[in-house]
Amino acid sequence: MAKDYTGSPKPLYGEVKRKRLIYIVGVSGLCIFFYILGAWQTTSPGALNISDGSTKKVACNIENSGSVDGQPSSSTSSSSSFTLDFESHHQMVMNDSVPAAENFPACDVSYSEYTPCQDPVRARKFDRDRLKYRERHCPTKGELLGCLIPAPPKYKTPFKWPQSRDHAWYDNIPHRELSIEKAMQNWIQVEGNQFRFPGGGTMFPRGADAYIDDINELIALTSGKIRTAIDTGCGVASWGAYLLKRDVITMSFAPRDTHEAQVQFALERGVPAMIGVMASNRLPYPARAFDMAHCSRCLIPWEKYDGLFLIEVDRVLRPGGYWILSGPPVNWKKHWKGWERTREDLKDEQDAIEDVAKRLCWKKVIEKGDLAIWQKPINHIECVNSRRVYKTPHICKADNSDAAWYRDMEPCITPLPEVSSSEDVAGGALEKWPERAFAVPPRIGSGSIPGITPEKFMEDNDLWKDRVSHYNRIINPLSQGRYRNIMDMNANMGGFAAALVKYPVWVMNVVPANTDLDTLGVIYERGFIGTYSDWCEAFSTYPRTYDLIHAGNVFSIYQDRCDITYILLEMDRILRPLGTVIFRDTVEVLLKVKSITDRMRWESKIMDHESGPFNPEKLLVSVKSYWTGESEKQQQ
Repeated sequence: MAKDYTGSPKPLYGEVKRKRLIYIVGVSGLCIFFYILGAWQTTSPGALNISDGSTKKVACNIENSGSVDGQPSSSTSSSSSFTLDFESHHQMVMNDSVPAAENFPACDVSYSEYTPCQDPVRARKFDRDRLKYRERHCPTKGELLGCLIPAPPKYKTPFKWPQSRDHAWYDNIPHRELSIEKAMQNWIQVEGNQFRFPGGGTMFPRGADAYIDDINELIALTSGKIRTAIDTGCGVASWGAYLLKRDVITMSFAPRDTHEAQVQFALERGVPAMIGVMASNRLPYPARAFDMAHCSRCLIPWEKYDGLFLIEVDRVLRPGGYWILSGPPVNWKKHWKGWERTREDLKDEQDAIEDVAKRLCWKKVIEKGDLAIWQKPINHIECVNSRRVYKTPHICKADNSDAAWYRDMEPCITPLPEVSSSEDVAGGALEKWPERAFAVPPRIGSGSIPGITPEKFMEDNDLWKDRVSHYNRIINPLSQGRYRNIMDMNANMGGFAAALVKYPVWVMNVVPANTDLDTLGVIYERGFIGTYSDWCEAFSTYPRTYDLIHAGNVFSIYQDRCDITYILLEMDRILRPLGTVIFRDTVEVLLKVKSITDRMRWESKIMDHESGPFNPEKLLVSVKSYWTGESEKQQQ
């Protein structure tokens, strides 16, 4: 039976209608709010445009897309049409040396190869004893240049690797001296408008490849145990160039001397190198850095000054590392006439070197033909005991063995970390290459780097994989050969270099000399190379020697230490035309940096962090424009 309903339906209908209206108004309001929010986010700087299922670059691909005969084409490309505008929301008071309205002028073309801290004119003012005048002597604040170093007339984009190993444009380094002076030794040859590097050397007339094969017969170079090497007095770095295909990376160095532009030739070839000399200061590398050291007629007087230079090689050589010597006095019985020295003189020199090596506790592995090889012990248990016999050099005490920035060489043996057994490797054994790149370095595993744990190390590796993946989207992909010589100005644990191992590049990892956390030893334990440097001074290299520079938080570190204008001018000096710089920092710092780079003929854009717009750290991507000293004169 149906239930009786006595109430009127009108009040109920009105209540339903009112609720429905409120619901519609509420939903409509939310839709409008999220539509406006979504539109604002889509048009915010750094967002990615998604179209046809693909991700488009919003980056700074404003480099030249092609070249003819080494010259850049006139067209430029950019994948972004909007303007990034952070200035309206972030303002800073500027404090740099050049008025804001002025662009930086070009220096005179005579400065095209200017090396501020190894300037030959300034060097003449310093002591010639032990080649001290060829060490770093940087300009004072009043001597700093406020102009842009020009490329030489007819400068061309260098050849890509691996072609660059054997070829370079003559106009980029217009020096014939070495091709004449070293003509019989096959260092370098001039062929038309190019240099060719046959791979020869003073002590390897059959070429660097054959010479390295000779070494490989004596010690295993391809087993993965030897990864980092140092070549003292490197010439044009052919030894390091040909070791690369054996997965050995070499820090090659030579002074700026009468052999004009040796290091410049090496870097033009795409081979790691820097200006340096063994004189009075320690080499700018940490202790226990290199698996192998090499001297091929490098003209270093190893036996003099109580073996001071060999003591320094011992400091930077890893436990169990090798020292290789070819040239005088090795095999003097065969070569003494050609070297124009007496048999007695050469024999005395070799005896003196043998004596220093024995006092350093090195073991002579072999001498065969023109090669002699010694090995450093894996620990100092026996060496400590041998001090009863050999009073000098004594073992250093209370010394920071990694400290190497403007630090005098010391006539004492750098102590190795203590071990419990004569079979243990001091400081910890390393994995073979390439596992070494991502294995926890012994210095981190032992807890000797404050605040860095194995867990943080692994997190850092993952972080840099993501960052490099992002960089490949916002600049020319690293796999295409546009970049070869890369510098990381604040390398930390070397995560950036590790994330690049699969690309045809090498990285100069720089650890600021005045940092509170010295991680350069960790970088070497990973199988990479690098150096200490103070960015308030110029770097020890020639102009136009790097294709890509990474500057992560560099300017946060240095903005209160020195005028960042001169750091940026130094970056312009060492960056090749059309080279790229990636800055990572806060918006406030990047705005200040961009205000300076805008006056340096760089094209720059500020972009969001790879994690999104809400991260306070941002990216500034800059590309140096192409111009030469000749084009500057024509404009004037």
